[in-house]
Amino acid sequence: MTTAMTPDSVNYYWRPGCPFCTMLRRGLDKAGIQTVDHNIWDDPEAAAVVREHAGGNETVPTVVIDGVAMVNPSASDVAEYLMKTAPHLLPDDFEPPEPGLLRKIFG
Repeated sequence: MTTAMTPDSVNYYWRPGCPFCTMLRRGLDKAGIQTVDHNIWDDPEAAAVVREHAGGNETVPTVVIDGVAMVNPSASDVAEYLMKTAPHLLPDDFEPPEPGLLRKIFG
């Protein structure tokens, strides 16, 4: 598996058993956002990328898009970033997800 960041792609770093990874994966799938997946337990280079962006920790999920990292983002965070910087990575029929209850309450 290659861990080089693929230009013009959403690089999704995860590990098995991570509930936050599962939650983000579901949200990205629901939104139709395609990713290049990197299992940090199977790929030491992927783990190094995550540590570089997460202050030396292996905090997942981590999403990297053209060198910009988001540590433990929501699917909405990823979609917002793509809408602003890389709309070509969104599906043609993309509709922004509704914010979750906490985001509605706290913004």
